[in-house]
Amino acid sequence: MECDEICRQNNQACQNKECRHWLDYEDDLNCTLICANKNGPLTLREVAKRLNISYVRVQQIEENAIKKIKQKRSVLGIT
Repeated sequence: MECDEICRQNNQACQNKECRHWLDYEDDLNCTLICANKNGPLTLREVAKRLNISYVRVQQIEENAIKKIKQKRSVLGIT
């Protein structure tokens, strides 16, 4: 059984900070998998709140990720 399933069953926040899905946000039981399942797509402001960073920083991260995806698609010849 995965740790997110255990947390969900017990309705307790995950304490495993070494888990790659761990998120310091107890409303979502400290788990990005539970967050995504419970809330669906999040706005940039919601992401910023959960990561405790500014909205502008989340925008910058998003822009860089999109740029990298476009570059990779270009290299692979995908349009």
